[in-house]
Amino acid sequence: MKLDKIVAEREHKTVYRDGNRCIKMFDESYRKADILNEALNQARIEETGLRVPKLLEVTVINGRWAIVSEFIEGETLASLVLKHPEKHDEYMERFVDIQLDIQSHTCSMLNTLTEKMQHKISASALDATARYELHTRLAAMPVHRKVCHGDFRPSNIIITPEDEAYVIDWAHVTQGNASADAARTYLLFYLHGEEKSAEQYLNLFCKKSDTARQYVQKWIPIVAASQSVKGKPEEKEFLLRWANVVEYE
Repeated sequence: MKLDKIVAEREHKTVYRDGNRCIKMFDESYRKADILNEALNQARIEETGLRVPKLLEVTVINGRWAIVSEFIEGETLASLVLKHPEKHDEYMERFVDIQLDIQSHTCSMLNTLTEKMQHKISASALDATARYELHTRLAAMPVHRKVCHGDFRPSNIIITPEDEAYVIDWAHVTQGNASADAARTYLLFYLHGEEKSAEQYLNLFCKKSDTARQYVQKWIPIVAASQSVKGKPEEKEFLLRWANVVEYE
């Protein structure tokens, strides 16, 4: 495999292109189990019929684990928004439609969102009282089985020259409540300083899915606590403030 064309660089991983193959290489800080689980998640999502890059292999290159997938030619939705700010509203509409399409599918072999969040809340830096409140709130939430991407953001959507949308990066996918996934996307916009887009996104999601805004908001402290465990140091304080809100208003 040729590793001379870098497509993207992220913390602890680098993505290369070799012809029609995409090679995501992880550094030594990644656990083997997490890498294999990401590949398994991608394979399971393929079986739902959603438009995702096909998993080709999991291998070791120069002593580092790598996931090899089909390379999808195109631009991310995030880059298109930057190139064409006049189309921001149109792109946001499509962004929400893609998420709702994902959530219209089920995949019984995925880990559950509720169980994952229970573990994350327990591992957070919140005090015992706040953790108890969040565990109690989570236990009271309706349990659904919808596919939830877990890191749904414009940079994880590739639009091909044929105007087809492919969704990438399925490391955090679970089955669970769609409103929890919406709450996470809302927070991701905020974490990137895009408050206006966050509010526009949430309004669109609630309108298109016929979901009460207050219901999604009830998920925000739960999701913030979960996100704070893996969040970057500069994000952690922000997320913990959101997680400490007993009744978000």
